[in-house]
Amino acid sequence: MGFKSDIEIAQECEKQKITAIAAKAGIDEKYLEQYGNYKAKVDYKLLTDLASKPDGKLILVTAITPTPAGEGKTTTSVGLTDGLRKLGKNAFVALREPSLGPVFGVKGGAAGGGYAQVVPMEDINLHFTGDFHAIGAANNLLAAMLDNHIQQGNALGIDPKQITWKRAVDMNDRQLRHIVDGLGGRMQGVPREDGFEITVASEVMAVLCLSSGITDLKERLGRMIVGYTYAGAPVTAHDLKAEGAMAALLKDAIKPNLVQTLEGTPAFIHGGPFANIAHGCNSVMATRMALKLGDYAVTEAGFAADLGAEKFIDIKCRMAGLQPSAVVIVATVRALKYHGGVAKPDLNNENLEALEKGLPNLLQHVENVKNVYGVPCVVAINAFPTDTKAELDMVEAKCKELGVNVALSEVWAKGGEGGKALAEEVVRLCEQPNNFSFVYDVNASIEEKLDAICKRVYHADGVALDANAKKQLKQITDLGFDKMPICMAKTQYSFSDNAALLGAPKGFKVTVRNLKVCAGAGFIVALTGDIMTMPGLPKVPSAEKIDVDENGVISGLF
Repeated sequence: MGFKSDIEIAQECEKQKITAIAAKAGIDEKYLEQYGNYKAKVDYKLLTDLASKPDGKLILVTAITPTPAGEGKTTTSVGLTDGLRKLGKNAFVALREPSLGPVFGVKGGAAGGGYAQVVPMEDINLHFTGDFHAIGAANNLLAAMLDNHIQQGNALGIDPKQITWKRAVDMNDRQLRHIVDGLGGRMQGVPREDGFEITVASEVMAVLCLSSGITDLKERLGRMIVGYTYAGAPVTAHDLKAEGAMAALLKDAIKPNLVQTLEGTPAFIHGGPFANIAHGCNSVMATRMALKLGDYAVTEAGFAADLGAEKFIDIKCRMAGLQPSAVVIVATVRALKYHGGVAKPDLNNENLEALEKGLPNLLQHVENVKNVYGVPCVVAINAFPTDTKAELDMVEAKCKELGVNVALSEVWAKGGEGGKALAEEVVRLCEQPNNFSFVYDVNASIEEKLDAICKRVYHADGVALDANAKKQLKQITDLGFDKMPICMAKTQYSFSDNAALLGAPKGFKVTVRNLKVCAGAGFIVALTGDIMTMPGLPKVPSAEKIDVDENGVISGLF
C-alpha cells in the first residue's frame, strides 16, 4: 500500500449523515440547521435548554514551541477524542475553524491528519459555513460606517490620524498591511493612512468567540473602540450606531458548527483566532455545548503552552468561568531535536545529545502547566516511524523526574485505537487534585500583568516597554481600561520575542512596542517583537499545489 495524503484518507471515508451524528450527540433535530448532508449549525437555544445539566470534564490540548518539524495538536485532539470513545466514554471535540491564510500560505489545511481528522476536510479548510466571510463583512461594515461618518461632516470629531480600526480580509496579503485610501477628490472619501488585518486578527473574531449569546455579542460589538476624537476620547461602534447591523450579519455565524471525525465522533468547529496575534481558542459557545452534551470535552488552544494555553486560561476560562480538568502537551522527538540544534533534513537520525539539549523546551512547558496553571498534565509524544526506543525512553525519564507521565500517541497512523493509551491517562488525570489558577490578578496594573506573564510563563527577566507603548499604557489607564486581561501578540517560535531563540532561553527581556484596547473582546493586546496582524505569503505558497478536477474533487489540500 502506497503512502496516502491526508486529503486522500479523508475522501475515502464513509461519512455519516449529519442528522445521524446529531442523534448520536443527543441533539434534537429542531436545533439543527443543515448545510448539505455533512455539516450543520446548532442553534444556541440548545445551551439554554441544557442549562441545568452538569458540565463534563474539560481537557485542553496544547504543545511545545512549534518547529518546522510539526507537532500535531489538532491531530492529537481528534485522535484523543476518538480514543476516549473507544474506551466507552461520551466524548466530544471542540476545535477552531482554519483560516484561508495558512491554507494557501505555509501550513496547508488544519483539520487534523492521517486517521485522526475531521470531515468534510475540504469544506472545513475552505469556506465551511461562511462564518469567516460574515466576520469579515461585519468588520468592513464598521470600517465603511466610520469613514462615511467622517466624510459626512464628522459630528463626533474623530481624528483621522488616531483611527485604530482596520479593514479585514481572510488571506495572507502583505500588500495590504499599510495603505492610503480615500484618494480621488472630495467625493471619494477622506484621504488617510489605513491598513488591513487578516480576518482572524479582527476584534470581531474575538468578540464572536467570547460571546455567550446574541445579546452579549451585540453589547460587545458596541463597546469596540474604532479610534479617538481630537480631544482624545474613545469612539466606539455604538457611537456610530453600527452594532445592530453588525450583529445581523453575524446572527448565523454565532451558531456553532457540527461535523464529525473520520470515526463518526461528533465535533464542534467554531471560530478561529490565531494564538500568536489573538487569543487562539474556539468559541465559548461551542466549548459549552461540548461540555453540556459530553462527559469529556477535548479542546485545543493555538501554538504552544506559553501562548495558546496561557490565553485559554487567563482570557477564555476567566471570562467564561471554565476550568480544565487535565492538559495534554503534544511533542515530537523530531521537534525536540530541532530545539537541540539539528537541521530539518537530519531529524530522522537518532541523536540523543541533541534531544537532551532540546528537552528543556518541553520541560519548561510541563512545569508551567503543572506549577503556574496548576492543572494535571500528560505529555503526548506524537509518534514518528523514525523515533528510536532510546530517544523515547529519554523523554519519558525526563518527564518522570517532574512527576508527569508520557503517553505514546499513534493516532496519525491508527486513529482512535492509537489514542487509547493517551485517553486512559487523561481519564486518570481528570480525577486528580487540581490547583487551577490564573497567571496574574486581573486587577493588577498593566505593567504588573505583563511582567507576570513574561517572568512566570516565558521565564524572562521581565518586560520592557518602548516609548510608544508607555504613552499608550498611560492613555489606557487614564481611560479606565487597565483592569482587563492581557492578550500577548508574540512569535510562536520561541518563549522569547525573538524567533531565533530556541529551546528554553534565559537572560532576555520581552519588549512591548504597542498596546491596544479591545474593549469589546475585553482584553488589551500587547504587540511584541516584529509580530504583524497581516501575514504574507511564502516564496512557494501552498496555493500552488491546490487544484480541483472536472468532478469537483480537490487535491493538494494537505
